[in-house]
Amino acid sequence: MVEPLTSLDRSTLRERALESLRSAIISGQYRPGDHLSEVELATSLGVSRGTVREALRHLQQEGLVTAGNRGMLRVSSLTPTEVRELFQVRAALEGMAVREIIASPRREAAVGALRAALEHLSDEGEDFPARIEADLAFHLELCRLAGNSMLVEAWQHLEGRMRIAILNGAAWQAPMMARDRHAPIVDAIERADVSTALRVVDEHMASAAERFTEAPRQA
Repeated sequence: MVEPLTSLDRSTLRERALESLRSAIISGQYRPGDHLSEVELATSLGVSRGTVREALRHLQQEGLVTAGNRGMLRVSSLTPTEVRELFQVRAALEGMAVREIIASPRREAAVGALRAALEHLSDEGEDFPARIEADLAFHLELCRLAGNSMLVEAWQHLEGRMRIAILNGAAWQAPMMARDRHAPIVDAIERADVSTALRVVDEHMASAAERFTEAPRQA
């Protein structure tokens, strides 16, 4: 006798809806400013409006979704000022990370891990969503290697807005996520050169902020 399949409970449906919606936003299927209709999303996902509502609430907490006029939910967007502020905070967090790594007895192992993360970054030819993932994975690894859980938590709290900042730009900004833009950070850590590492991180974040606040180029 064939055993009946286990039915999906509400939490499983919510998690699947959440993952689908998050993926649609960070892949660019939904762009910053796009309206997110509970009815349309529920129909598309084959779940209840309540399940969609819970998923959207979670995405609000992540910073990917914002409530506008009359409570209408939209994919978040950031002003140029907010983008610059975001990257200033990132510079502070990741500057702290490089200081901690350089001061750590595990610096050589950390350099090896960062070199491995660099290998996933591409200078050209890879699709844009994959480049976003590789870029953010490198910076998260940098924070994790600092060995400070609160630092990692602070960085992850901003990750949704990081993704929105990138999507506010355009695929032509992909050179900011190239391997050669990140290698100098690892080189400075390997040399235990704190001042250079901090300068490179500051310049990296300042340059990214300016690039991601520029208007997309016309075809």
